[in-house]
Amino acid sequence: MLSVKQKKKNNIPKKIFEDGDFLVINKPSSWITNSAATTKDQPVVQDWLAKNFKFETSSSKLYRSGIVHRLDKETSGLLLIAKTKEAFHNLQKQFKERRVAKKYRALVHGKVEMGEGEIKAPVGRLPWRRNRFGVLPGGREAATEYKVLENYETKEGKYSLLELFPKTGRTHQIRIHLKYLGHPIVGDTFYAGRKTARRDRVWCPRLFLHASEISFLHPKTGKRVSFESQLPADLGAVLTSLAK
Repeated sequence: MLSVKQKKKNNIPKKIFEDGDFLVINKPSSWITNSAATTKDQPVVQDWLAKNFKFETSSSKLYRSGIVHRLDKETSGLLLIAKTKEAFHNLQKQFKERRVAKKYRALVHGKVEMGEGEIKAPVGRLPWRRNRFGVLPGGREAATEYKVLENYETKEGKYSLLELFPKTGRTHQIRIHLKYLGHPIVGDTFYAGRKTARRDRVWCPRLFLHASEISFLHPKTGKRVSFESQLPADLGAVLTSLAK
């Protein structure tokens, strides 16, 4: 059994790749991406970068310590950081022009009948609940492709393991689109409903969403590069228990 000290050491961002222009890390679940007034006494990637690195953007609040995109607090996986101002602007432009390809894995409620498909539904902030987002007629265009990897059936219900390819980058997009499809993510307190999420968390420790792959053009060479992240141990254990 791991000690508290060992667990804390294991629950920090891990460097996947680094060169003179960018850094790719594995963000653990429970880490917030960007610092804010509300993030005091919580683990924050931006603060961790400022404390542990000395590249051009690492201590810059304007450049968010080089962070060019974000992951939700409970989502684990790959996060891209620009080490220079030039790389930051280049990578931001790639995100805007949709040249960055991302892949996620999620466990959802129910059996997704179609083996693959695309969800197209506009996403926006809910006027009646400003900290939540949803499918809205006047929202911003959003598209997510999906592929079914595995189906599970237990006494608690049916579940599907999906691979997801967001074509746009709206806040909570994947979570909202899967709820809209009728298959909310396991452990999602916002979009699966409190009672459902509470039941989920008896056997799944957190939101089952992992950023497993990212691909983009190298900001200096222009060649496409790709990085992968395996499913972390906590989510892997959930799949093992379902398979039994």
